[in-house]
Amino acid sequence: MCWLVATTAWASTGEAVADSDSAAWRVSIDEVVVTGVRGQTDARLSPFTVSQIGRTQIEEQLAPSLLDVVSEHVPGVFTTSRGMLGYGVSTGAAGQMNIRGIGGAPTTGVLVLVDGHPQQMGIMGHPISDAYQSMIAEKVEVLRGPASMLYGSAALGGVINIVTRQMRHDGVETSANAAFGSYATLTTELANRFRKGRLSTVATLSYNRTDGHRANSAFEQMSGYLKIGYQLSDHWNAAADLNLTHFNASNPGSIYKPMIDNDQHITRGMASLNVTNRYGTTWGGISIFHNWGRHKINDGYSEGDSPKEYLFRSRDHISGANLYQSASLFSGNTITVGTDLQWIGGKAWNAYSDRDAVLVDTTLTEVAAYAEMRQQLWQWLSLEAGVRVDHHSVAGTEWIPQFGAAMRLNDVTNVKLTVGKGFRNPTLMNLFMFRAKNPDLKAERIWNYEAALSGRLADGRLGYGVNVYYLKGDNMIQTVGGQNVNTGEIENIGVELQADVEINKHWKANTNYSYIHAEHLVVATPKHRWFGEIEYHGSAWTIGTSLDWINHLTTQVEPYEQSSYVLLNARVAYQVAKPVTLYVKGENLLAQRYEINYGFTMPRATVMAGVKCRF
Repeated sequence: MCWLVATTAWASTGEAVADSDSAAWRVSIDEVVVTGVRGQTDARLSPFTVSQIGRTQIEEQLAPSLLDVVSEHVPGVFTTSRGMLGYGVSTGAAGQMNIRGIGGAPTTGVLVLVDGHPQQMGIMGHPISDAYQSMIAEKVEVLRGPASMLYGSAALGGVINIVTRQMRHDGVETSANAAFGSYATLTTELANRFRKGRLSTVATLSYNRTDGHRANSAFEQMSGYLKIGYQLSDHWNAAADLNLTHFNASNPGSIYKPMIDNDQHITRGMASLNVTNRYGTTWGGISIFHNWGRHKINDGYSEGDSPKEYLFRSRDHISGANLYQSASLFSGNTITVGTDLQWIGGKAWNAYSDRDAVLVDTTLTEVAAYAEMRQQLWQWLSLEAGVRVDHHSVAGTEWIPQFGAAMRLNDVTNVKLTVGKGFRNPTLMNLFMFRAKNPDLKAERIWNYEAALSGRLADGRLGYGVNVYYLKGDNMIQTVGGQNVNTGEIENIGVELQADVEINKHWKANTNYSYIHAEHLVVATPKHRWFGEIEYHGSAWTIGTSLDWINHLTTQVEPYEQSSYVLLNARVAYQVAKPVTLYVKGENLLAQRYEINYGFTMPRATVMAGVKCRF
């Protein structure tokens, strides 16, 4: 194949993380990770279960959005969709992320990071799913279960950390990708990587658009990413990046209540600067970041109604700084202390022809400190304990403890036990916007209890993982009697299985299954999900096919609605010459009629064909 197998990543601390060829292909649970720690560690020594998807697999999926790849390949993770391309925002939006039934609508219980930097919107508190493009990622690490001790609010259900790309050797590499298919859908990407001595850069551009499979469902997106890294000395590294995306989306409404002129024009940006150090037994870093957004939304109207007299407008921001330092005081010991500071705010208003009706205009602060200690004993046991104290200017103070143990039963078998607390502070929307607002809200809280078994067999060619968990939450924010109150509860019991196998040098396969018993119904959470994929890699041909079975997906609670379906997808790539590969992919080849969002029918069978070049 013409693309180069990625072998390194730039971690959130600015450190290099090595991946083997096979590790980049599979969903790995036993490689070096950066999520769940400050720095990098062998995943076997961390009590967290962190699944990672490498660059090679990201490219082979031929999906412009990272969330599509993550949702299929990590058990317990589910992302909603409403069409072939684009998620949108506001009422009827897709891109809702759930981990083990925790997420919310919009997603405020799953924290998305880019190189460790939080990505949620300042006002509504959710990530913008259309901003996370495959072109920027070296790999994706997914931590299932609360991670609030290290990452604070919004890491209630887990973390999706996008580790961005970097050039690791001197030279220049440029790649291009373009595809066209059903419903006049076009996806394009251009990427350049450069390194000379201590200086390295990564730059990417993309343009994607579709007419959509329903009337009034068009989507258009333009994205760009730039990262500059510089090795200051043998002990210090610095990196700065800028990520911009703008999209125009139209929401057709549900089939039961179609919408007219429900259009969205969204611009999102993220900029950061981080400096890291490593001196033998001590390492750490500081990062400064600023995320911002501009939203212009026409809420539209139904047939027979009158157009709205206003446009919804908003400007939001999250600015912050993270500082940490780790040290190994003696053999097998690691102590980490850190502090996080964030300013979260924005302004939202309804813009009439003659006036602005301000809905919210404020900034809140959140400051936290944490300490974590890990001790490895007898080469087979690693114990970890940590605590965070987090103060929100409205919701008050939360203490977040976490305990865990990782045991290596032998060279190929690992057992992990964790107990941890997660929390989520109320958003500006929860506190101050619309009729349901309540400025007296407190943080949501859950406790998670988990046991995991993982390992590799057959000389490393077969990997497996089994997770069993119980989580219980209270103080969940829900609307009762027209007002937001802390009265909701959640109680989920689940099992997650995953495996990957290298059959021979040409054939590989991976599979995962998740079961969730939700005592209280949760939208966008399937009770059963099984995903299986098999791939053939030849000298010129790459062929892959997958089956995705979704059973009892709750699409609406009152009245109760659910969806069950099976999706068959396939892709074929052929290397015409060393720098050029042609490919075609098909989705929903069984032409299933199904819904993920209630009232938003998904497209039947679709096809995309394209070309990839590298030079």
